[in-house]
Amino acid sequence: AIAGGLSAFPATIVMAPTERIKCLLQVQSHAGGKPQYSGMMDCAVQVYRTGGIRSLYKGTALTLMRDGPGSVAWFTVYELVKKEMMRAQGIEDPSQLSPLAVVVAGGFAGMACWGVAIPPDVLKSRYQTAPEGTYKGLMDVYRTLMREEGAGALLTGFRPAMIRAFPANAACF
Repeated sequence: AIAGGLSAFPATIVMAPTERIKCLLQVQSHAGGKPQYSGMMDCAVQVYRTGGIRSLYKGTALTLMRDGPGSVAWFTVYELVKKEMMRAQGIEDPSQLSPLAVVVAGGFAGMACWGVAIPPDVLKSRYQTAPEGTYKGLMDVYRTLMREEGAGALLTGFRPAMIRAFPANAACF
């Protein structure tokens, strides 16, 4: 589980810029005009030209805050569910687990991951898509969200994430 959490560090080096680009593309307006970005590469180039490499990596700390604990939850729950399935099936060797047991363990692991990851993901997405200068840092994003929308806003998207998490993670196995 700890190794899974530590895996977030090298993964974030690749994921942070792509997360930023994905979020910007998701929130760009198409209503009544031409979108700001024509695609992923155009977005990356414009973000880089505007703010340099730091702008591409905007939100890196929040990506780590999402993916580190999320990975720990994923690996922990996966192993715990597998062990419980082994106990229920009366076996001691994990390789003897039924395919259904492995799929179920993966599904619950995904739900655990996103259950932990949604609040920092909400903060990350808000920070990454806000115009430059809106927030002074991640704590400012948090304080603003709590003041203006309340704690419930930290769970924005929770229901669809849970609905997607089980089958998407089960399918990995």
